[in-house]
Amino acid sequence: MKTGKVRRWLFVTFISATLTGQVLAQPPTSTSSDTLGSRQSSANTAKAPNDVQPTNDFPRDLAADAADFFDKVKLDDRVESIWTQNTWRQGTFFLITTIAGVILGRVISGVLRFLGNRLVRRGWELRGQVFLAAAAPACLALIATGLSLGIRQLALDPMFRAAANTVAIGLLLLIALFWYAYNLVDAVEIFLRRFAQRTESPLDNQVVPLLRRSLRLVLITVGVLTILEVVFGANVGAVLAGFGIAGLAVSLAAQDSLKNLFGSITIFFDKPFQVGDRIIFQGVDGNVEEIGFRSTKVRTLVGNLVTIPNSAIVNEKVENVGRRPTIQRVMNLTLAYDTPPEKIEEAIHIVRRLLNEEGIREPIHPRVGANDSPPRVFFNELKSDALNLFVIYWYAPPDWWPYMEHAQRVNLEILRRFTAAGIEFAFPTRTIQFAGNEPQELSVRLLNSGDAFPS
Repeated sequence: MKTGKVRRWLFVTFISATLTGQVLAQPPTSTSSDTLGSRQSSANTAKAPNDVQPTNDFPRDLAADAADFFDKVKLDDRVESIWTQNTWRQGTFFLITTIAGVILGRVISGVLRFLGNRLVRRGWELRGQVFLAAAAPACLALIATGLSLGIRQLALDPMFRAAANTVAIGLLLLIALFWYAYNLVDAVEIFLRRFAQRTESPLDNQVVPLLRRSLRLVLITVGVLTILEVVFGANVGAVLAGFGIAGLAVSLAAQDSLKNLFGSITIFFDKPFQVGDRIIFQGVDGNVEEIGFRSTKVRTLVGNLVTIPNSAIVNEKVENVGRRPTIQRVMNLTLAYDTPPEKIEEAIHIVRRLLNEEGIREPIHPRVGANDSPPRVFFNELKSDALNLFVIYWYAPPDWWPYMEHAQRVNLEILRRFTAAGIEFAFPTRTIQFAGNEPQELSVRLLNSGDAFPS
């Protein structure tokens, strides 16, 4: 008895993922060859001399090719055999095993999630992630097992059996396997993050997410190639060779991207700076927020986010402000030219005593390596408009805002003590004297508010 079209096309949809590969492996029959040959000859006869096909013939040619395909595989007879060669017991067993696989998969998946979450709550995050990673893949694997057991009890055409086994056993189980491996990358990330926390370098914490993305990309690539070779019978070697030729063209067009990639590798191994360091690069002054495969993101002091290609960083000079052991401060205290030498010596002693007082001296007497760095105060220069006192000291640790607060205290104390001692600061002034003129006394008279200026 003929079957309905609905059931026929449902079954075709179920095995469509691998049916084409199985068909191509079958030798063509004489009838189908004659049919194909006759259609080819008629198509060649119908061609115009210039071999240009009308646009509206495409749907007709597609329908003809589909008809040739179904004539070749004798799809009607093959589908008909499923309903005539199997009893209701075999069909019922197939449904039972499939439904059982779905139910058992959901149950096992729920159990694995429960165990994983319980381990995570108890602080065993790594062990819990192993169970959580297996929850969804285990469900898919059990569904595939149920389908496989049910298919074994059915009397199927050899081509259909091979296609169904390929889908149920090959495709679904491989997807479940690589799915589990993909989820296990989270467990690897947890392990690497714990290892990175034991080191003092913040750059290790930046490398861990990059390794996670790299591992997942590798797993996806290997999974796709494995499925193409095992399930669909593709020649992976030829595919990789094609990728090699295409990769040569892509690499020529993507030289800048490759330079940035190698630049990021250089940054990871050479470590010229780390996440959180303040750097100065070609006029950009800010803190490093992220180091990626392509670029490094720097947050400037005014709040802007600047993206710098890694290839530029490894080829140019980078000033790492964040790694300085101290903050150096240089001051030039300018005194008026009429200041007597005694007052200059007093000013030097005032500054030296201030920088050595308790509450001021602690952060500015650092020991960098094996060398002490005490403050230095000298009368070093006779400028054109002032007498200059040179002051230099080093503040440690190099925290900017505590340094600014300390500098403010030093400035206020110098101002107070110089004022109390009668020592005046110089202003940028210039005195001009004309040669040959006798010095004249300058007389200034203040007028009352009601007086008028003389005309």
